Amino acid sequence: MPIDNELLEILCCPETQQPVTRASDDIIAPLNTEIEAGRLRNRGGDAVESPIAEGLLREDGRVLYVVDDSIPIMLIAQSIELS
Repeated sequence: MPIDNELLEILCCPETQQPVTRASDDIIAPLNTEIEAGRLRNRGGDAVESPIAEGLLREDGRVLYVVDDSIPIMLIAQSIELS
């Protein structure tokens, strides 16, 4: 189940306070390829082991926050830096 629209409207990046939007499949698909290959790490340095079904993209496009079972994980160390 996707994240609720009302919740999405009030969420922001805890680091920069920038708004977040739903990440497109074009953003998520390459990350899942990296996860399958065992190469993706979050900003805390831990390997990301589970495929990403949904994510929230920071306004500047540099950071993704994973949504797990409709719950946004808005922890800086758990976020994924995008290149």
